[in-house]
Amino acid sequence: MKLLVAVILLVVGFVMLIKGADWFVDGAAGIAARFGIPQLVIGLTIVAMGTSAPEAAVSITAATSGNAGITIGNVIGSNVFNILLILGTTGTITPLLMSGITMIDMGLMLLSMVLLWLFSFTKYTLSRWEGALLTTIFCGYITWLVINV
Repeated sequence: MKLLVAVILLVVGFVMLIKGADWFVDGAAGIAARFGIPQLVIGLTIVAMGTSAPEAAVSITAATSGNAGITIGNVIGSNVFNILLILGTTGTITPLLMSGITMIDMGLMLLSMVLLWLFSFTKYTLSRWEGALLTTIFCGYITWLVINV
């Protein structure tokens, strides 16, 4: 593939990715708001999933293509980027009131980080059972949100 074509495809894909994410988040948030679901739940679930869908596509494609390093780097890099740069920049511009965020939300974020760290001791391989455990914990968290919020 020629460089010019690759650059054009990259730019077009990036623009479509951004626009598609906007449409997804706007539509999902609108439906959730119509049903009276709190903004926190919308942010913790629908918006989070909508903004992570492109990352999931990249990560799954990379992993199935034998590029696990891209998958792990994408997930960890995205979280570091979001917490440090996005929250940091936003908090610099305007103070952020963390209303509605519970110790369960923060604890789960910490737990997921600790689990990934612990799983890294197995020759830096995320096994199927470890992946299933992470997925099960996420499903439990979503269930808890639906029941309790």
